[in-house]
Amino acid sequence: MTPLFRKLLGMNWFVAAVTATLLAFGVYSINAATAFLTGENITSKWYDQILWIGIGTIIYFASSLIDYRWIKWAALPAYIVSIILLLSTNTILSGAKSWLTIGGFTFQPSQLSIVSGILLLAVIFGELPKRFPLLKLSFLKILLAAPTVGIPCLIILNETDFGSAMAWGVVFMTSLVIGKVLLRYVIVIIELGLIIVPIFYFFGLKDYQKERIETWLNMLNEKPVDEQGAAWVPKHNMIAIGSAGYLGKMHQDNSITTYPINSTTNTTDSRLSLVTEMGFVPSNVSINDFIFVTIAERHGFRGTAALITLYSILLILLLLMCYSAKDMTGRMLIGGFIGLLFYHIFMNIGMCVLLVPITGIPLPFISYGGTFLLMTMFMLGLSQSVWIHRSANP
Repeated sequence: MTPLFRKLLGMNWFVAAVTATLLAFGVYSINAATAFLTGENITSKWYDQILWIGIGTIIYFASSLIDYRWIKWAALPAYIVSIILLLSTNTILSGAKSWLTIGGFTFQPSQLSIVSGILLLAVIFGELPKRFPLLKLSFLKILLAAPTVGIPCLIILNETDFGSAMAWGVVFMTSLVIGKVLLRYVIVIIELGLIIVPIFYFFGLKDYQKERIETWLNMLNEKPVDEQGAAWVPKHNMIAIGSAGYLGKMHQDNSITTYPINSTTNTTDSRLSLVTEMGFVPSNVSINDFIFVTIAERHGFRGTAALITLYSILLILLLLMCYSAKDMTGRMLIGGFIGLLFYHIFMNIGMCVLLVPITGIPLPFISYGGTFLLMTMFMLGLSQSVWIHRSANP
């Protein structure tokens, strides 16, 4: 049996199966969200997603079969390149100048930067203390990790991409816990964060970002909001989710009602009983940031519970893989990815059900988009690499 084939057999195929299910469900949901629309640019998104999945699958298996300990040589160069790309953003989408267009190809450098940041943190906490025993001290670990996280985080905040910037905080705190930083330092950092948050709210956020938070708080407290303005999307998100019931509108015979689609001919179409098909949730975000709304309205509580269950299984499997790692580098890689994955799942679903304010955060493996999908497939592959090489000598 060749070593390559032995590695393939040694993969955690439960993780691969859950991921494949999520990816397939994502393609189905993107197709469902665009099937009723006209125009090749939007209706072909599900096909584009399949192409991204194909590329991501190659990256997934390649990163799975390569020994993850080689990342110590690539972490710093990848991090530097990602900082340069962050400083070079030239395209504004969804109100944030956080996109870079090169040769007609548009991508989001913030996704590359946070993955490279996880790699560099793994080196700081896992590899450097082996060579320099002094770096086992918690204070010195923080001195190295803080600027590693802070520099890209500040750049992303300057791009007004608040959602992506917050992910760095989650990854940083996850790294401190897994990296065995003393608890008293973690508590002090949390306290400093609580002090900085209100200051940042008043002096760091843009007016429209403050408006989103204020609208969210007012809706939670049932206070008057501008339903034609900032509250338009969250209001109709809640209508779509709340009216779906247990089975969802696609599985309820009595849910179909007709709405006029042409005021001059008074024609109707029963498909428009879906809020997401009536245009109240814009089609350009119903396939990425608000794809959970599309899923919830069509498949109800049953469908969303199944989706959350799949995510829970994936996170538990990753935790077991993290626990099985034989060195700190492997634990940091998987732990950082778990933090990033959980943040995106919680924030995306949370903003759709008014648990948190609206931020531009995609749903992993489900939302349409190439950059984030490729980065998550790469990190998932590295997690598999940690699992495959867990018996090798560190």
